[in-house]
Amino acid sequence: MENMPLLVLILSSVVKILIIVHMLLIGVMLMIWSERRVSGWMQDRLGPNRVGPQGLLQPVADGLKFLFKEDLIPDHVDKPLYVLAPAMLLVPALITVAVVPFGSAITLFGYEIPLQIADINIGILYILAITSLGVYGVVLGAWASNNKYSLLGGLRSSAQMISYELTLGLGIIGILMLTSSLSLRAIAIEQGAYPWQWNFLIHFPAFLAFTTAMYAETNRLPFDLAEAEQELVAGYHTEYSSMKFAMFFMAEYMNMIVGSAVTVTLFLGGWHFFGLENVGGPVWSGLISFGIFFVKTAIFLFVFIWVRWTLPRFRYDQLMNFGWKFLLPVALTSIVVTGTLWIMTGSRLVVGIGNVVAAFIVVSIVAGLLVMNKTPEPAIRDNDQHVTSSALDAIE
Repeated sequence: MENMPLLVLILSSVVKILIIVHMLLIGVMLMIWSERRVSGWMQDRLGPNRVGPQGLLQPVADGLKFLFKEDLIPDHVDKPLYVLAPAMLLVPALITVAVVPFGSAITLFGYEIPLQIADINIGILYILAITSLGVYGVVLGAWASNNKYSLLGGLRSSAQMISYELTLGLGIIGILMLTSSLSLRAIAIEQGAYPWQWNFLIHFPAFLAFTTAMYAETNRLPFDLAEAEQELVAGYHTEYSSMKFAMFFMAEYMNMIVGSAVTVTLFLGGWHFFGLENVGGPVWSGLISFGIFFVKTAIFLFVFIWVRWTLPRFRYDQLMNFGWKFLLPVALTSIVVTGTLWIMTGSRLVVGIGNVVAAFIVVSIVAGLLVMNKTPEPAIRDNDQHVTSSALDAIE
């Protein structure tokens, strides 16, 4: 890209931006459809099958429903912040994808065009900075709604995102240490073509911690405490309707897509797969690499849906304890072990084995300490006053 004429650089960037933005929007529609169809398949039911073939037009029907619904703004809200909050959640989800490499490169008219909007050398820092802005949309939407349920959802979300962002950032330090680069393209190229070279094996505990933290960052089950319907009606977006609510809805799915793409780039080899990305000419190899990246991201998105319809929601104290007492120690241990073993041996295999062993030891120690510190509660406390004889008989 350095030797590319300015006009070609601008035209190629504009085309890539248009393609990626439209693919994100279409991806949101496909995820809305997939969420219902995959959950129906898992629960042995049909799912949407009336609007279009196999229910494919259901997202269009949902969009039209949101578009034509009356846009209500309650009198008690802080209107400027109330209107701004959905955009503050949607825009970061859109612009985060700018540094994600979604393929190798294609050669057109003698110019090699990388399949990435912007290959900046601090790509990881850019992603962490932009994704951190998403919490402002949730918190401001909750605060501006002037509603107790919304405020509780916003407070939960702020505590949850701050807690899990630490793990999110620390989980990738080991990768940066071995790659010596903050560029996502350099990280993807460094991993190589074969699965046993990819970072998810070398940094397996960090991969699990990063993935779990990403689930919490996107407010998806089992970490959707910010919008738990049984407890908070709908959480931070209780007072929203029409397209403003749809923007919150779209931002969640965009964050899922971008988060899956980032995970594929960091831990799953990016667009590499057994050398298939090199098959074909200068154009076909780029398209094949894009297809590989697309399939990997789609598989990870399927896991997103799978987890949602498999695991129950965490209790709020369980959510915080899990983040601070398990994930954070695992991420910190991964950094220490990776640095120590890499300096001593220079072997990725030794680093991978050491990370797994160290994570097992840390989790065992933490779990043991928590069990030993837990004091059993008596069935009847001394200060219980209104206990009838029938109740005592039932306890005995």
